[in-house]
Amino acid sequence: MSTTAAALSRTPSLSIESVLGGQGVLRAAPRTALDWVSVIRRGISSAAVDSATKTLHVTQAELADALGIPERTLARRKREGTLNSEESAKLVRLARVAERAQEVFEDADIAMHWLKSPNTALAGAVPLSLMDTDIGAESVLDTLGRIEHGVFA
Repeated sequence: MSTTAAALSRTPSLSIESVLGGQGVLRAAPRTALDWVSVIRRGISSAAVDSATKTLHVTQAELADALGIPERTLARRKREGTLNSEESAKLVRLARVAERAQEVFEDADIAMHWLKSPNTALAGAVPLSLMDTDIGAESVLDTLGRIEHGVFA
């Protein structure tokens, strides 16, 4: 495969906005953490679920598990068109962690592989499996920070 073809087949950049489908899906252009608060409170379009599954290379079932949202609930939200604020917050949290992982590993594919692999620094847990709680997500972010600074707990 040529270098150009390899670059085109790679996972796109993992920004919070890109994971969630961009401004068209978000109906906003959040620039600050406080901007995200209003987006979450309003509820994110369910189209962000499809964008996240595609961008993160996970199935809807895997995404539902990672978020701690029953798959049937996600399917219902897709029909209704909008996630509630709690579900929106969970999806944004996952997108934030994916963005941070790419910053640390400097490659979206490597970041996603790391998020989907058991990690000894997380007691053998798969980082993606910890996204359903704030404490789990913070543990993943802490681990990414240690990796970035060369401290492999």
